[in-house]
Amino acid sequence: MIRKIVDYQKLDEDILSLLVDKFPDGYTDKDIISFRNAQNEYIEAVEVRTEDTIYLVKIGKRLVQAMLQHEEEDDDDVEDEDDDEDVINDSIDIC
Repeated sequence: MIRKIVDYQKLDEDILSLLVDKFPDGYTDKDIISFRNAQNEYIEAVEVRTEDTIYLVKIGKRLVQAMLQHEEEDDDDVEDEDDDEDVINDSIDIC
């Protein structure tokens, strides 16, 4: 399996969705993986997996903000879909 360290700024929508799905209420201290990278820098990350890759996403205040914003956007999309269904159902005449 491939292992990748990813900064929150380089997250794509798929990885962000995986994070939100795995940690819907946010992550806790037990979810954090701590290690030193090749430059001997101390890194804290959370892990998400796809079929072929393990992503270690560096954590920080901005990661939490990105997860919250992504979750809000998903909620808005669901509400918009519900509104569309109401419009479609209202326009159907039953004889």
